[in-house]
Amino acid sequence: MRQIQSNSTLLLKGLLSLSVCFLTQISLHAQTKAVDPNIINELVAANKILAYEGILDGWGHVSVRNPKDPTHYFLARNLAAELVTAKDILEFTLDNVPIDAKGQDLYTERFIHGEIYKTRPDVNAVVHTHAPPLIPFTVTQVPMKPLYHRAAFVAQGIPVFDIQDDFGMTDMLIRNGQHGHALAKSLADKPAALMRGHGATVVGPSLPRLVGRTVFLVKNATLQQQALALGGPIKYLNAEEAKLIEAREGYGLGRQWTAWKLKVGITTSQP
Repeated sequence: MRQIQSNSTLLLKGLLSLSVCFLTQISLHAQTKAVDPNIINELVAANKILAYEGILDGWGHVSVRNPKDPTHYFLARNLAAELVTAKDILEFTLDNVPIDAKGQDLYTERFIHGEIYKTRPDVNAVVHTHAPPLIPFTVTQVPMKPLYHRAAFVAQGIPVFDIQDDFGMTDMLIRNGQHGHALAKSLADKPAALMRGHGATVVGPSLPRLVGRTVFLVKNATLQQQALALGGPIKYLNAEEAKLIEAREGYGLGRQWTAWKLKVGITTSQP
């Protein structure tokens, strides 16, 4: 009799577990709202532009918050940015759970995106890159400073996140929500955070602004290293110059965004 009761209990628990799983999936799908194809196409463009600029390769990724549901974001499946198409884009909750994974592999470091969207309501787009010019600034005491006007946002400060500080010895990847939250905390209210021996995470209010910031951050890193190699004092942008430039950040970016899309074979009207 006890054995029958035990089996019944196990069966009941199993059915309850399946019910919870089923209801969770229903809940996730119920949260999904109609997807704007324009935002998906812009995300595809961002992937291809950053690949064209040599900032994303087989690794790294870019996401955008769902404009119709700020508790969700869009990110490609685990795929090199250059190869991303609209059918590869998946929708995630801010807990980095896919609404429908479609049986696809996911980026290991997707936790970067959801945790930043949770803490930064002003952020609508995020990119994670391993661009080599940034790496020296992650492992030395030389701070990144704004050297030319396109990178004036650097004057806000670019912190360096070291995963070792919070989690000891790891493989340096952002593998879970705790890692992602620590990175988001280090980023604070800044436009980007460098990641020691790893790369950087950049944020922006829109995809064009995000792509612009990422491209100009990498170019600023290259120019700063070239200036340092020349020796002598360097006249960086001062705080007032940077503030005046930042007041009109994004001016004319629509022209560049259209040109970037044309370079990667996307011909659409200027945003």
